[in-house]
Amino acid sequence: MDNNEIYDPEIYTLTDEDGNELNFALLASLEHEGAEYKALIPVDENGEETSDEYVILKVGTDEDGEAVLETIEDDDEFDRIADIFDDEFADVFYDDQD
Repeated sequence: MDNNEIYDPEIYTLTDEDGNELNFALLASLEHEGAEYKALIPVDENGEETSDEYVILKVGTDEDGEAVLETIEDDDEFDRIADIFDDEFADVFYDDQD
């Protein structure tokens, strides 16, 4: 990316189990074994990150065939995907320090 380029992240508004709407910026997406996953980081209304920790969600479909983001229920699946994202982000941060 050119240093003069402005990064404009894709923002998702998600509703938690209590009905609260929260904003998240997309960090990365990946496909693995036929499924799609997204790493998202919480942001405020100005798009500023509010945490150093990101969440990983799986892309599924609802009864209308629309794409929805779902919690990964299977611990082994979550661990595999988290390891892939962690490796990807480690490479990015390592490259940024060069």
